[in-house]
Amino acid sequence: MRIAASMFPRSARLALAAPDDPRRAVAVHILHRITRVYTVIGVLVPVFGLAKGASIGVLGDTWLIVSMILTAAAVAMPIAFILPAQKRVVRALDTGANDAGVSVPDGTARRLGMLTGVFNLLWAIVVVLMIYRPGSTAGVGL
Repeated sequence: MRIAASMFPRSARLALAAPDDPRRAVAVHILHRITRVYTVIGVLVPVFGLAKGASIGVLGDTWLIVSMILTAAAVAMPIAFILPAQKRVVRALDTGANDAGVSVPDGTARRLGMLTGVFNLLWAIVVVLMIYRPGSTAGVGL
């Protein structure tokens, strides 16, 4: 999902710049669909994380608490910011932004690029915390 969300801003800029090219619009639609489906699946990540943390007895460890907070933020970002902005772009492409008067703010694709960058950074930090587990008593980390 992170890759599809990261590819969307550039594809959106290209599709909005050339609304007569159906291939670019199709690419935007596919990337939006992938992001949407995997966002729904990604909501399950914290559930499995809590179950795993409970099974190894580390729910009170600081590294896991920080990781779960960052995971919650990473799960909320696509729902609150990324998907609605992508939907505006897709709707503009579907209705013909120039023809129907539906406009996409100029900075939408740029803002999407920034949001997906922050989203990817959050997940990267979570992955590092999950692998390194600082302070863990499981024999890994400090």
